[in-house]
Amino acid sequence: MKRYNMIFKGRVQGVGFRYKSYLLANELGLTGDVNNLYDGDVELNIQGDREKIDLFLEKLAMDRFIRIDDIEIKEKELINNEEKFKLS
Repeated sequence: MKRYNMIFKGRVQGVGFRYKSYLLANELGLTGDVNNLYDGDVELNIQGDREKIDLFLEKLAMDRFIRIDDIEIKEKELINNEEKFKLS
């Protein structure tokens, strides 16, 4: 089980990024949250099995409207009582 904070750069606002993240995370049983930043980036916190997180990233990058140019990733401490993935 891992938890990451990720900052996505590219064409990530106004293209359904947050909603797609929400759907994928719930489909894969991942928890966390996602929100837009004022500079046009998107911040995402995600927790779950590493393999499922990798699959989440692969599927997200395959969306035809989203263009991810860069991802800043930091590993974080697990949140034990987190139950779902939320849109912020």
